Amino acid sequence: MVAQNFQTQNQSWRQLMTNGNTFDVPRFQRDYSWGDDQWDDLWQDLLALEADEEPAHYMGYLVLQTNDNKAFHVVDGQQRLTTLSLLALAVVQCLVDLVQKGADKEDNKLRIEQLRGAFIGFLDPVSLVARNKLTLNRHNDALYKDKLVPLDKLPKRNLRQSERLLIRAFEWLTEKVRERRLDGRELASFLMSIADKTFFTAIIVSDELNAFKVFETLNARGVKLSPTDLLKNYLFSVVHREQPHGSEIDDLERRWDRMSSQLEDEHFTDFLRAHWNSRHTFVRETDLFKRIRSTIKSRAAVFELIRAMEEDIECYVALSDPGSELWNPEERAPITELRMFNVRQQRPLLLAARRAFPSSFAKLLNACSILAFRYNVIGGLATGPQETIYNEAARAIATNKVSRTEQVIRDLKPIYVGDAEFEQAFSSKRFKTGDGRNKRVVRYILSRLETDQTSIVLDLDAADTTLEHILPENPGGEWSAFNAARFEDNVYRIGNMCLLERSLNKSLGSSGFNVKRPIYEKSGFVTTQRVAEQNDEWVPERVATRQGRMAKTAVRLWSLPQLTP
Repeated sequence: MVAQNFQTQNQSWRQLMTNGNTFDVPRFQRDYSWGDDQWDDLWQDLLALEADEEPAHYMGYLVLQTNDNKAFHVVDGQQRLTTLSLLALAVVQCLVDLVQKGADKEDNKLRIEQLRGAFIGFLDPVSLVARNKLTLNRHNDALYKDKLVPLDKLPKRNLRQSERLLIRAFEWLTEKVRERRLDGRELASFLMSIADKTFFTAIIVSDELNAFKVFETLNARGVKLSPTDLLKNYLFSVVHREQPHGSEIDDLERRWDRMSSQLEDEHFTDFLRAHWNSRHTFVRETDLFKRIRSTIKSRAAVFELIRAMEEDIECYVALSDPGSELWNPEERAPITELRMFNVRQQRPLLLAARRAFPSSFAKLLNACSILAFRYNVIGGLATGPQETIYNEAARAIATNKVSRTEQVIRDLKPIYVGDAEFEQAFSSKRFKTGDGRNKRVVRYILSRLETDQTSIVLDLDAADTTLEHILPENPGGEWSAFNAARFEDNVYRIGNMCLLERSLNKSLGSSGFNVKRPIYEKSGFVTTQRVAEQNDEWVPERVATRQGRMAKTAVRLWSLPQLTP
């Protein structure tokens, strides 16, 4: 029966491997990469199963693609399936050891045959070629099929890192099984018990597009899978079907891997989408694979895409690294701010602008920082419209419809929060400073307000500066003006916070304002001194008044005059 577009089944490892099912890891998917930590975690879980400490072990999601419910492409889950296969081979190796010692020889030979048939496949009796249930990718399958499955002598030289890991995994698992000193019956029972108690959630799709949608759905729910592997496999298969020279695939793989290593903690799919949107019409993440598949259909198109990605990747990575050598001092400040604000919607625009207007890039960076502060940090507005506007501006650059940075900034006016709206939002803004990012944003705001008064640029990370809550987060009896409701309304307002030297702050605790006020007078921060100078008491009305004054200053400090009516 042809598979439906999307099926979900909870299946044990044993159920997966029955009924003639076969599994192949797509040719260009990533290599085997598990190491000691992952092997040991799995082994400890399996021992708990055997000891009946746990009724079952859940192995997570397995994303499979099929047209006939018999032959399955392993879209996600190859590391787990491969390791379980190596475990089965380790058990078979221990049975072979017993046969060679003459222990229960005939019965153990039968057990070897049955376990191979259930979990590995079988060896052709004439050619001794393995016909396996699991086929690995192009870098790993030869070793798996020709050496590991037949339990042949394992090579030691001229191996890829992933091949070394496969051999180490097999040897590690074999040693763990041997340490248990089981007889043939016990070995077979051990493996069958594990196979029945180890479960996957198998998500079965009919094509690559549905597989990508599964990735995006699960990722949105916090289950991080690998859509990048699917993208890579598609692009490489496009090149492969045109029968390129062998060196082209190797060159493509080297370039892809180099980009992957450059990204480090960044997600490859996020980069690819930002790159794509910096040059093409806007695409949402859920439609990215569909758009690429419908556009990139030839070997030449794949190499063109790779070249363009290589052109953008250095800038993309540096957007998360204010210390990058790519930035000059004028660019470093807004890069730092955008990272602190955790706003990324403007990245396609920045990639396009960096390519087209490198000499005036700092001006656009500063504009994007101000826009993000008004729109995202203070306004807290929906990012959908913002993302579309940034993409339209990026497309205008990519298609040469604009030729100057000033034109680009003017095109961003729809997401520039007006002065009146910004002042109102700022006047009531609260930041829960238990969150590290929020605390840093408040320090940034207060530092900018202080610099406006003194012209001294402050270090946001200065160890001798603290963020002081005038109404304390844990108030004592001196704060009777703030009942429970008023406390919640005021404690995290910007107007209730100030900068204070650590040496002055350490003794304040939850003291009343009459104790805090003379301490504030001693501060070297002008804006903190004024809290003491302008207030005989600290009540909700004073918080609102101070924050209102801050808001009027903020309108001036975070402004783009060219977008103000």
